[in-house]
Amino acid sequence: MSTLEKLTTTREHEHELEQLSPFELKDNLIELADERQKKSSLTMLNAGRGNPNWIATLPRQALFTLGRFGIEECRRQMDDPTGMAGIPVPKGLAGRLREFLDKNGDMEGAALLREIFEYGIREHGFAEDDWALELSEGVMGDQYPVPVRMLKCCEQIVHDYIVQEMCAGKPSVGGRWDLFATEGGTAAMCYLFDSLKENNLLKAGDKIAIGVPIFTPYLEIPVLDMYGFDVTYVYGTGRDESGSLNFQYPQSELDKLGDKSVKAFFIVNPSNPTSVMICPECRKYLVKVVKERNPDLMILTDDVYGTFVPGFQSLMNDLPANTLCVYSFSKYFGATGWRLGVIALHEDNIYDRMLSSLPAEEKKRQAKLYESLTLYPDRLKFIDRLVADSRDVALNHTAGLSTPQQIQMMLFAGFALLDRENKYKQAAIDLLRHRYKLLWEGLQIKITPDPNRASYYCEFDIQDWARTNYGDEFFAWLEKNFEPVDMVFRLSERCAVVLLNGGGFAGPEWSVRVSLANLDDEDYQRIGRVVSNTLAEYVETWQKETGREITAHGVSCS
Repeated sequence: MSTLEKLTTTREHEHELEQLSPFELKDNLIELADERQKKSSLTMLNAGRGNPNWIATLPRQALFTLGRFGIEECRRQMDDPTGMAGIPVPKGLAGRLREFLDKNGDMEGAALLREIFEYGIREHGFAEDDWALELSEGVMGDQYPVPVRMLKCCEQIVHDYIVQEMCAGKPSVGGRWDLFATEGGTAAMCYLFDSLKENNLLKAGDKIAIGVPIFTPYLEIPVLDMYGFDVTYVYGTGRDESGSLNFQYPQSELDKLGDKSVKAFFIVNPSNPTSVMICPECRKYLVKVVKERNPDLMILTDDVYGTFVPGFQSLMNDLPANTLCVYSFSKYFGATGWRLGVIALHEDNIYDRMLSSLPAEEKKRQAKLYESLTLYPDRLKFIDRLVADSRDVALNHTAGLSTPQQIQMMLFAGFALLDRENKYKQAAIDLLRHRYKLLWEGLQIKITPDPNRASYYCEFDIQDWARTNYGDEFFAWLEKNFEPVDMVFRLSERCAVVLLNGGGFAGPEWSVRVSLANLDDEDYQRIGRVVSNTLAEYVETWQKETGREITAHGVSCS
């Protein structure tokens, strides 16, 4: 047995805990790291969660400025000393908004608000007073969301943003994508699973494919009793020309999608935890497989990290008829607390066509379900069924994301659209790349360039490192003496550093995931060092036990 320092968590307990989701396992690791922090001068570094430690300021300032205007408009109608006011009225509202911005041009966010207001009129021909009313009522939150799927003007601004960021500004087809504003990407996921099942597009026992590694809910939801899908995994095991893992999907894996019994494909792109987008060659092959062998394949792609890769192209652009795209504003704009997400579905899609082709008995059942919404329930589009299903149909009339949330979403989108020189985008990309560089400097490992890397997370494969540097014999020793999660427990207990186990994402079992979003820059150098030193201690112990020459050093947590 190894002579490494014994941990308080036994191997048997590690084995039990590694069956948990990494996000549940994290609580145990945080507890260990907290104890270490209390007993030493070390500061706990929790690189287990992807909440960014930056925010986009200008769109928030524009919201607060708009809020001030909204309050003034409400007081114009009624200004009771008790604190009661009226609501905005549309007549002459655009003129009053411009006048307010002229008088308060020095307010932070005022210039951006004006630009976005004029953008809507110039680019989309919005009726000025109607547009000003949507902004004013929206920020005040004094009306139900109408339309329930998304506010009319806000949808068009966010649509422009989605096309810019998910299609590199060059949509592959004509027409538009319908948008459904949701309470973050997590709500979007739940709504999609529910509606696909409710509308009999997916049913218990159907075969689906999941691209792995992947965000754990995509692994956990499909196997719940309420869904009971038959899951096939598409493994991102690709390597680059130097032999380094790049986590792309080999053609042999993508060929699994050509099986017509596979009804749906779920993917995060760029992936969490590997943080790489599907490379152009893989996308091209995937498109070929779908179009030639499985044209009715339903694709759900979660593209929240796409904005961190220059020139990103979503599958919603490659296969617009097949793809439901989920996008969240949480990471790029530092807005996880706002819960802002959107589902995009092209108006010409296979979902509506498949609904029209369902057996008569199933159509009858669905007509009964949606008959309270329309005289022609069989014509109800899938995107609108999503909205209704999100409120159990009966409450469809009060469905929809809150209007202040939609206004903030639209301001984020408008900010990005008007940032012609991509200054914010480049700053976000540069920040993550810098942290990635510092992490690998700490690891003392040369970075392999990869144009598909988002750098939001880093997946480090211990097995691959061990075999590459010390051969199969060393890894066999590791496997015999330790659990794959030993590294994350050792780092927490000894160094107050919290990472997540990559195996919990259906990634390499001996890998760890580092979030590069939520700590200070210099913290990543420290994380790299403690991982490197812990690896060195494994090697040193192995060398002692096998009588090999010792070249490694002991662990330092500084």
